[in-house]
Amino acid sequence: MVDDEGQGQRRPPTTQAYVLDQLRRAISAGEFQPGQPLRQDALAKRFGVSRVPVREAFKVLESEGQVVYEPHRGHKVATLSIDDLLEVYRLRQLLEAEAARVAMQAAPQPEVLAALKSVASEVEAASAAGDLLAMTAANRRFHFILVEAAAMPRLERMVQVLWDATEAYRYVYYGGEGNRTRVEAEHRMIIDAFEDRDVELLIRLLDEHREHAVEALGAFLRAT
Repeated sequence: MVDDEGQGQRRPPTTQAYVLDQLRRAISAGEFQPGQPLRQDALAKRFGVSRVPVREAFKVLESEGQVVYEPHRGHKVATLSIDDLLEVYRLRQLLEAEAARVAMQAAPQPEVLAALKSVASEVEAASAAGDLLAMTAANRRFHFILVEAAAMPRLERMVQVLWDATEAYRYVYYGGEGNRTRVEAEHRMIIDAFEDRDVELLIRLLDEHREHAVEALGAFLRAT
């Protein structure tokens, strides 16, 4: 079955999973922006489903920090404060640095290196095509290669929660062509550091990579 956007992807096996997938994609693509209300009736009509799977999808997105519920107002896309943003990225810094150290020591280097190079190419192809949704997804896969290579499931789950918390803002950063170009260049340096087995350089490059995103997102939050 081809999905709604004609990209040849198969529809998730359940109605709830389908709705959840479509909501995530819309948030990642900036179609639903931070603070925007999400109406169950309108979304149920849009996806051709009842309100039940929409409501269940909201629960999952609430647990991930992508959607919030306000009494008497309903659900809306989550918003971040500057302090929230800094906390999320500080926690990511600590956890992802540990993952990088462990991955460098324990993971099979040729396999990890090949995966990093392959997904970095996907990021660049999506960027060149102006497909911000595909770039967002590929960029996430790139970073989780190191996290998964550490083989620390609890750490990986915590990092996933932190990434989810800023998912609605990812399109803001990738919307700038200069930011996309910088992401691609930084990915290549990260790959080189991993290939050279220079863990301290790898961690420093990951820190700088996040700092650039924080600067751009911080400016956006101050402006809004």
